[in-house]
Amino acid sequence: MTRALPGLAVALGAVGIGWLVHLALPAVPLLTVCVALGVLVAQLAPTVRLLDGALQPGVALAAKRAMRAGIVLLGLQLVLGDVLRLGLLRVLAVVGVVALAFGGTYLIARAARLPGREPLLLATGFAICGASAIGAMAAVTRSDAREQSRPVALVTLCGTLAIVVLPLVGTATGMAPVAFGRWAGAGVHDVGQVVATAQQFGATALAAAIVVKLLRVLLLAPVVAIAGVVLRARGEQEGERRPPIVPLFVIGFVVAVLLRSLLPLPAALLEAAQILQTVLLGMALFGLGAGIRFRDLAGTGVRTAVVGLSAWALIAVAALAVVAACAAVRRPERPARPAPPRPPGRGRSRRGPRGSVRRPAAGAR
Repeated sequence: MTRALPGLAVALGAVGIGWLVHLALPAVPLLTVCVALGVLVAQLAPTVRLLDGALQPGVALAAKRAMRAGIVLLGLQLVLGDVLRLGLLRVLAVVGVVALAFGGTYLIARAARLPGREPLLLATGFAICGASAIGAMAAVTRSDAREQSRPVALVTLCGTLAIVVLPLVGTATGMAPVAFGRWAGAGVHDVGQVVATAQQFGATALAAAIVVKLLRVLLLAPVVAIAGVVLRARGEQEGERRPPIVPLFVIGFVVAVLLRSLLPLPAALLEAAQILQTVLLGMALFGLGAGIRFRDLAGTGVRTAVVGLSAWALIAVAALAVVAACAAVRRPERPARPAPPRPPGRGRSRRGPRGSVRRPAAGAR
């Protein structure tokens, strides 16, 4: 553990720098800065020697363990009731977008002949919640930091592109804040990128985006579980120690969701958990970014860029189409119920046929 301290300290320092950049430029997500710092130091000869030497144990620990702990804490940000209030139609629509994005990205990556398990990692990251989803799937596929590096880089770059492009499209088309927020929540990858995108249309758009995005995050556990079952069925783990169908930290994520949804947790606890989650994920993303070597990607640079942009366009267009379709659906108005017949003698005027007042009969007083 002592050997890991220098690398952990550097990863924590990267989170601090990311926090300062985010304070100065709120539109730039902290986690995006952490990835960018990791990529930057991985290209400089002096720092590369340190990353491969004294810093390696700590950076590797951050990329793996910190990521898993951060995913567990992410569950405390999800409330099932908020998602259910979207309504069945919108829930099914978001699930459909996730399924289309996952399958389409996987096929695009396979067609481009990305190596190893990268197509599966890339599909998970684009469809669900960015780098944290890639880290969760990597536990099932047993992918190391090097195999995760290209999917993380593509998710980060394309998500950053969405922060700029989606608001421009929303403004040009005159989208309402709620519709734009749902589009951002359904079509942008990382949670931080969703926030940075939606907040440009105001608080209403941000609230709508977060609820839709949290529904996508909830799909992390079933997608990872299904992938584990499929990999076992195909026998791709033969000769190795078979991984659990659902990694332990994903179970922790589900437990955290249930705790948040069923128990009245103190606001101070939730705020502290969110801060710790951001720190852990930032350290992990710095570690993953530090595993990216541009010289290793030189032979597939153009192909990799085409895969990322194609997958990004697929999910953006699919999410926009679903948001438009849901907005076009109108619930049929219920026909007004006929008024019940009034009993005879009630509610009638006591005036005569020509407006004269009827006199009471004798003895009726």
